[in-house]
Amino acid sequence: MSILTLKRPAALLLAAALTAVPAVAQSPAAPRTAAEIIKRINDRNPSLHSFQTGIHVQVRMTSFPFFSPHLDGNAYYKRPGKYEVVFTNAPSYAKGFDKLFADIADPNGWIADSNIAFRGTQTLDGRQYLVLSMTKKIYSDQIKDTVAYVDPASYQVARMEWHYTNGGSISMTQSYRNEAGFNVVASQHVDVHYRVRAVADSSFDPYRTNVPVADSVFTGKN
Repeated sequence: MSILTLKRPAALLLAAALTAVPAVAQSPAAPRTAAEIIKRINDRNPSLHSFQTGIHVQVRMTSFPFFSPHLDGNAYYKRPGKYEVVFTNAPSYAKGFDKLFADIADPNGWIADSNIAFRGTQTLDGRQYLVLSMTKKIYSDQIKDTVAYVDPASYQVARMEWHYTNGGSISMTQSYRNEAGFNVVASQHVDVHYRVRAVADSSFDPYRTNVPVADSVFTGKN
């Protein structure tokens, strides 16, 4: 029997074994640009076209004047990229909180407002995140930069930090829940170290999904 004859059955067995091995699904390639990351954030929940939900925020100032206001309002979303938070009872000293809570969920607003760069990955609390750094397109003498931390597995925006030229900062973290087949924000925590010191925690009512939302809600938004 020739060596060729001996090799042939082995080759056939190897081919059969390789054919029997199921194909391994390839993960999407790691993003290389800020634009790719933002696209993947926007592509989450592809069948979610709009929502409305109540938002409730408990603020506790840890420096003078030590107020503890409770804010109630609504959060609105409309595809392709409109997001707005409207508080119905915000006192004057809480002005700007609505923008803060809207910014973290509005990547299209980031694009309109800032130059965005992908800064690679960073580990926080034992988890690795994609890092986006933003600087204002129109110079601000108050905001130095903004940093967003994105979960590379889900493309949830997990954390956002606003850094100010006076050395102050504000940070916000988010948790998510599954509701009606969609992955949506469940709660947020804010730490303020800018002009005053405060913490705030938000919660969200059940979401009303794929409902009509008037464009007038997004006045001034792109």
